Amino acid sequence: MNPLLPDPALPRDLSALAALQRELASRVIREDRFPDPLRLLGGLDCAAPRRDGKTFLVAAAVVLRAEDLTPVEQVTATLPAPFPYIPGFLSFRELPALLEAAGRLRHVPDLWLVDGAGIAHPRRLGLAAHFGAALDVPSIGVAKSRLMGTYQEPGWERGSASPLWDRGEALGWVLRSRRGVKPLFVSPGHRVSLTGSLLWTLRACGRCRLPEPTRLADRLSKTPG
Repeated sequence: MNPLLPDPALPRDLSALAALQRELASRVIREDRFPDPLRLLGGLDCAAPRRDGKTFLVAAAVVLRAEDLTPVEQVTATLPAPFPYIPGFLSFRELPALLEAAGRLRHVPDLWLVDGAGIAHPRRLGLAAHFGAALDVPSIGVAKSRLMGTYQEPGWERGSASPLWDRGEALGWVLRSRRGVKPLFVSPGHRVSLTGSLLWTLRACGRCRLPEPTRLADRLSKTPG
């Protein structure tokens, strides 16, 4: 079994899962290793509806042209939730569904944007970092809210950004993707640098707060049926 993939038989002991996260985080590559030029961007998000008293995860994967953000393909996958949501351990809950959705795509993205944290995580293995390392693909975490770290509020203009810090280490960015909106929390996942994560998140933003890949994936994951 790939040691980077969630094992359904993993213990629910959070200290054991935290130790595993630290081990897996050591395999994350924090430099740009993706094609130039990029042709396709991928987006991932996951919703958690309840049906008949059970929680399911609806993972959505979308592909867009990097040049103009035109949608190319979209798919979903639905799996039972393996265990409850626990802050800091999201990847063990959502990663199986995201991997299932990504595996159904006919087009392979050159770079993935994932709704969640990258290395901006207490143990440096957020959902985007875990996903990228599991498949050895370039990935960026784009979170709607802060999981951890300290920062100064960025300016109000589009593209304003300030570093996100934890224990003296810069782990990502607090990015104003549109003038006056709440900032996004951007961090490298795997095979992407700090600078690369900021650059490509901004390039992927259209007229909305969220980058188009994760915005479309968010919408698709919440679409009935």
